Amino acid sequence: MSKIPFTGKSQQARQPQPQRVVSSDPLQPAEAYNPEHPLLEDPDALAVRLAESEDFLRRNKNVLLGLLALVVLAVAGGFGYYLWRGSQDTKGQAALFQAVNYWEADSLQKAMKGDGKNLGLERVASEYSGTAAGNLANFYAGVAALKQGQYKQAIDYLEDFSSDDYLVQARAYSLLGDAHLELNQAKEAADFYNKAANHNANEQFSPGYLLKEATARELAKDNAGAVAAYDKILTDYPTAAEASEAKQYKARAEALAGK
Repeated sequence: MSKIPFTGKSQQARQPQPQRVVSSDPLQPAEAYNPEHPLLEDPDALAVRLAESEDFLRRNKNVLLGLLALVVLAVAGGFGYYLWRGSQDTKGQAALFQAVNYWEADSLQKAMKGDGKNLGLERVASEYSGTAAGNLANFYAGVAALKQGQYKQAIDYLEDFSSDDYLVQARAYSLLGDAHLELNQAKEAADFYNKAANHNANEQFSPGYLLKEATARELAKDNAGAVAAYDKILTDYPTAAEASEAKQYKARAEALAGK
């Protein structure tokens, strides 16, 4: 009985043959290549890789140590600055206390300049800049300057103030509007009143800010803008005390706008 030669049509050929993975390295035999875990399957490759890593560390030891030192210094410096800033804020709050007492008593000169023993708002804002106390001093100093008729100075202080308290920040925007209005800058005033009205808009304060905006728009000859502000009061806050005034003044602004 003759043997059937092994051909592509033979039974062995028709059986599925194990698929060989071709290595991306043409010099490496396919049987020796494991695409999933080459280092784990080949101890020699792992040894070479470790030797390369050790050589890299040895050659760049000084650079790596320098980078590590910079990281340590940056972390230590940041922590030190955090502690220093905390202590500065504590000192600033103590210095601010007497100045605010004078401010509340309407002794604005002493509040701003100090009394010879205690710092005034100007120095607290300057010497403790970047702290919560210095930030708050800017607000009090801005209000005091506004009351004293120092409108440009008031703007400088109030622009340096910022607060996470929505109502206080809206109040600061409104005060900026007041200062600009006193300087006959009606358009700028109207823009700040608008910011105040829309900053955490609420029924208690927003209608008043909108009414001030409308007035400033009229002074700026922007009658269409005034009508829009009056409309917003009537639409969004129809039960507010300012609604009756808005309805009355809106008719005048519409007539001036030619509507």
